Amino acid sequence: MYFCDHNATAPLRPESREAVIRSLSIGGNPSSVHAAGRAARAVTEDAREWVARLAGANADDVIFTSGATESNALALNGAVEGAAVTGDIVSGKGPVRITRLFVSAIEHSSVLKTAQHLADRSPGLRLDLIPVTADGAVDTEALRVMLREGKGRTLIAVMAANNETGVIQPLGEISRLAREASALLLVDAVTAAGKMDLDFSLCDYMTLSAHKLGGPQGSGALIVREGAPFAAQILGGGQQKGLRAGTENLSGIAGFGAAAKAVLNDGEERARIASIRDGFEKSLKAAIPGAVVFGEGSQRLSNTTNAAIPGLSGENIVIALDLDGVLVSSGSSCSSGKITPSHVLSAMGLDENLAGASLRVSFGWNSSKEDADAVIAALVRLSSRVKMRAA
Repeated sequence: MYFCDHNATAPLRPESREAVIRSLSIGGNPSSVHAAGRAARAVTEDAREWVARLAGANADDVIFTSGATESNALALNGAVEGAAVTGDIVSGKGPVRITRLFVSAIEHSSVLKTAQHLADRSPGLRLDLIPVTADGAVDTEALRVMLREGKGRTLIAVMAANNETGVIQPLGEISRLAREASALLLVDAVTAAGKMDLDFSLCDYMTLSAHKLGGPQGSGALIVREGAPFAAQILGGGQQKGLRAGTENLSGIAGFGAAAKAVLNDGEERARIASIRDGFEKSLKAAIPGAVVFGEGSQRLSNTTNAAIPGLSGENIVIALDLDGVLVSSGSSCSSGKITPSHVLSAMGLDENLAGASLRVSFGWNSSKEDADAVIAALVRLSSRVKMRAA
């Protein structure tokens, strides 16, 4: 089996597996004061340090969660409620209600749907989508105009790099615009973490997920700038400074920390993966001349290719390659039996037929050239079968 879908989930790294197994033998609750509890707490805090280093943040700002979806919901809800109650401690601003949510049109559904839900149930809170360019990058000029024209405090949500196309977003410019407008900035760094350097100082909130790095599923993190508006959404025993109650998922956190440590500043691994991806795209265009790579004109994560094979649907490609032992993703999504083009590709202005023909190939820590070659070979076989049937 050739696994080429790391942006969906990365196989568990050996370092992470070992950390999970070790943590399971501790048997203590991180909140307990006895020896087993202290041992569990030490594991938790060590992982918190490594996750913080990965994001370029302080360990005290890391809140462990059940994954990226919870982290994004916690950030959005916590910021909106917190701004109206506590204000911004560091800047000295008192409670200033957030009246506008600016969310990029290519955000993950966990951000888009939570933002829409917030706007629907919060009178006076308006949601606007930030457009993107044809290459899939946030249109910073459009954002500048949006920030200038409105009134009231704004919360901006932009991902560091898109999970479908791999396009890296202009966070430096977005951060500058946000600061000038006294807006808050949430960065979903789930796909980007471990594949590019992160700088938490650019934003107020950042979300991460363990399983995208080769850690265990069901473990994530929200990083909140000290003093930024934030109100806890899960109350209980006061764990994690009362910001997210509930007994910590010790094994998941341990695996998360180990994965973060493994990918931190691993330029050699990134370069190896980039070589595989670049070779794959070159071979793809040579083998199937009509293939189109989306976001090719923008800076992209070095592991991701989102391409279309004209004449083939993304759904059929995924199914056919799966039967061939090659695992990839499609740019389409299925809801209630209806196949619809990716909202990301639609936001880029792509023709519906072309968007529906897309597939995403993403490599990672255990990928090899053989994996890339297997995808090409399977696509060539599929394309040949389709041409024969058409003839």
